[in-house]
Amino acid sequence: MFPDNPVKAAANGEMIGVILFALIFGVGLSYTQTPGALRLREAIEGLYDVSMTLINGILKLAPYGVAALLFTMTARLGVEVLGSLLSYVGVVLLALSLHMFVVYSLSVRFLGGMSPIAFFRNIRLAMLTAFATASSSATLPTALKVANDNLKLPPHVSRFVLTAGSAMNQNGTALFEGVTVLFLAQLFGVQLDLAQQFTVMLICVLGGIGTAGVPAGSLPVIAMILVMFGIPVEGLALILGVDRFLDMCRTTLNVTGDLAAAVYVARGEKEE
Repeated sequence: MFPDNPVKAAANGEMIGVILFALIFGVGLSYTQTPGALRLREAIEGLYDVSMTLINGILKLAPYGVAALLFTMTARLGVEVLGSLLSYVGVVLLALSLHMFVVYSLSVRFLGGMSPIAFFRNIRLAMLTAFATASSSATLPTALKVANDNLKLPPHVSRFVLTAGSAMNQNGTALFEGVTVLFLAQLFGVQLDLAQQFTVMLICVLGGIGTAGVPAGSLPVIAMILVMFGIPVEGLALILGVDRFLDMCRTTLNVTGDLAAAVYVARGEKEE
């Protein structure tokens, strides 16, 4: 868990070590208020901006690359693989639906003291925005407006919880990553024992904390997990063909989870 060389860990795809180093480094940077630390923070933000520019450029070319990769994988594995892909999409949608309409409904009712029907009715604008944009970051202004105007949450609670949640509370992304890794392992005949499956689950949960709130932001994390367990990375070509729709669905779950968490915290603040 503690890499002796974080750069080497990143190059080798050792996700747990990278995530733990990033968390500790981020805490240290936040507590260091010196001119040099502030410049380092600006440099990291600049690196993030440049990375987003490059990613946006790649996404513009993505449809052509996805079509070519999907054709290649179908020709190599046979047309039958499309049936497996359809089953995979169904499993992901079922899991996301259960988490949203069962887990969140129960938690909002018993932890937040709010009717699930009223909750979903009041946040439908944020859910539609998340589904349309597939970006938690782009949906944040709408989520803040919904929390203040519709849910009537205290502004200091909604601002803190929703802002932190857009980057750290991505349950849908973690769920999607785990199902995707297991699907590709089964597709290529890679056997994962229970310990390895538990490790995949742990990495996906930790990866969901820091995944970028942009469309397709979870795919680099999935690629690194595949490398760790010896699963062919080219299997992502199949996922890319359906990822946009699944991304829209899991982003909706992420935003719903942020608003549900804001309801819990607001109730706790009121009781205190």
